Amino acid sequence: MAEVEKPRERCRTGIDALDSILYGGIPRSNTILLTGSCGTGKTSLALEFLIRGAIEGDRSMFVSVTETTDKLLANVIRYDFLDKKLIAEAKMVLIDLPVIYERLGLDKAELTMEEVSLLVASILNVVRELGIKRLVIDSITSIGYKLKTQEKIRDFILRLSKGLSALGCTSMLVSEVQPGTQAYSTFMVEEALADGIILMGNMERRGDLLRTLQVIKMRGTTHSRAKYVLDLTQAGVLLVPLLKGGSVNL
Repeated sequence: MAEVEKPRERCRTGIDALDSILYGGIPRSNTILLTGSCGTGKTSLALEFLIRGAIEGDRSMFVSVTETTDKLLANVIRYDFLDKKLIAEAKMVLIDLPVIYERLGLDKAELTMEEVSLLVASILNVVRELGIKRLVIDSITSIGYKLKTQEKIRDFILRLSKGLSALGCTSMLVSEVQPGTQAYSTFMVEEALADGIILMGNMERRGDLLRTLQVIKMRGTTHSRAKYVLDLTQAGVLLVPLLKGGSVNL
């Protein structure tokens, strides 16, 4: 008699509507491409994913590539549920990637394949040593500009995602795209390597600019492919369905 395949363990994002869209959350150990143009709420959603995880006991880590984590926390929305003790007690770890670059001697314009391997190994070592179960890198696009070629970007993401999965770590790689583009990434390789794609955008309606969210793909689970309107509040990310014709189901 054939064995019945057990359902994948879920990593609940803590964003109720998103977990509902994903029928229980992200399959644990998946690597997600969180993509969209500027101002669509990518960083805020990613931070909530980490904070909710830290509250529930998943040690979480945010890797900031382009701005310091101090500036990041000063600029993002003030979530009511963000207890600074999570950071003080290292339940949520904040790392500035340029500091890692400097320590590894990688503060140069372009990295070699050997240096790509060194960078991946350094990130994975931190994840392993701290027991990190949720990771966000903001942004993978900025790292891509340092790697330059599709070959090195592909190698970086493959090595990183494979290593994170082996460690049981669920990750979000933030990707930046130009407004109006049909692509999900800048270098055209990221979306093929990720286990899931969450697309965030801006939509004009009656003179207002609305943020939107849509799950494009997610390995390991069925999911809604409908588009949702996203609102950033102090209580967290809120999602409501976008009905046909552009109206919002409130």
